[in-house]
Amino acid sequence: MNWDRVEGNWKEVKGKAKQQWGKLTDDDLDVIEGRRDELEGRLQKHYGYAKDKVKTEVDSWLGRI
Repeated sequence: MNWDRVEGNWKEVKGKAKQQWGKLTDDDLDVIEGRRDELEGRLQKHYGYAKDKVKTEVDSWLGRI
């Protein structure tokens, strides 16, 4: 799936994001609203990922949804 589709279907996709990254709260998911930069920032905050690690994580997740 490409990111444009994620943005357009965020209400459906955010459940999958929560399954993947359980530390994301419902408030986090509401703030993210399908924006990749927000998702990456929240993952860095909650998991302590470096920028390159978070990009790899998100790309891997995109390939599975």
